Amino acid sequence: MLAMLALASPMFAQTQGGGAAAPNIHWLWIAAGFSMAIASAVCGLAQGRAVAAACESVARNPGASKSIQLFLILGLAFPESLALFTFAIIFAKVTM
Repeated sequence: MLAMLALASPMFAQTQGGGAAAPNIHWLWIAAGFSMAIASAVCGLAQGRAVAAACESVARNPGASKSIQLFLILGLAFPESLALFTFAIIFAKVTM
């Protein structure tokens, strides 16, 4: 890993004119795809854990299913907002 970082240092070199090199737009698309994939994966894991915990809670105490349903909906909304915020930031960054 350290060798890859040491060999990647010429990538940050300046051009012959002394100015900084033009940014490569292709990396923006790749980074946007990876960030959306990571956010979607974390969102899916969090929602799966929330549903599993809610199912276990209802199985233990069926009388509390109404209050558990409220917290389940809130618990599903927060991880979903992570993916939506990531999508909005990626959309704003890519269209600039």
